[in-house]
Amino acid sequence: MSLKLPMSPAARRGLLVFLVGLAFIVGLFAVDYWWSGGDESGVAGVSIGGPFTLTDQNGVVRHASDFRGKLMLVYFGYTYCPDVCPATLNTITDAMAKLGAAASSVQPIFITVDPARDTVTQMKLYAANFTPRLLALTGTPAEIAVAAKAYRVYFQKVKGEGADDYSMDHSAFVYLMGRDGKYLAHFGPDVGADAMAAAIKKYL
Repeated sequence: MSLKLPMSPAARRGLLVFLVGLAFIVGLFAVDYWWSGGDESGVAGVSIGGPFTLTDQNGVVRHASDFRGKLMLVYFGYTYCPDVCPATLNTITDAMAKLGAAASSVQPIFITVDPARDTVTQMKLYAANFTPRLLALTGTPAEIAVAAKAYRVYFQKVKGEGADDYSMDHSAFVYLMGRDGKYLAHFGPDVGADAMAAAIKKYL
């Protein structure tokens, strides 16, 4: 007889956000597949990714076009995230280490979905906990909205008990983008560093 353990409210919400995000991206894949006439070879060209103008943790304005010629690992989250974001960024950090010298061809990018709290200073402090290759990008709410729309990222503010207390629900995929800025693959929050590094090596 199997024992069913109760799931905490936080775990239930995390699972719900993941499923919503998964349904969101699967739906987009289906639309792109339909528009491409059912050509499976077009999967690598699905409409994920696009131009953005954001500011990194050193106050430098960055554009998506700055990274042409390199692979990109793009992840959306926020610095006050209690679990999924730091775990994912740790996985990216470990994957970069496993790539060794080849990591110089990969640019990991962390884009906040909480620009109100994630200032340049806050992003710099947070990014210091992960791979030194990480660029942590913030911007105005409008700039973040443009980037999130381009990458088909779901996010929503969830109010807490206090007036200024809130968290951010968001999809938690890491996108692997090609040297031309086109979508190649994505990783779910359960991927390990070995699997991520192995997938990246295929495109190096």
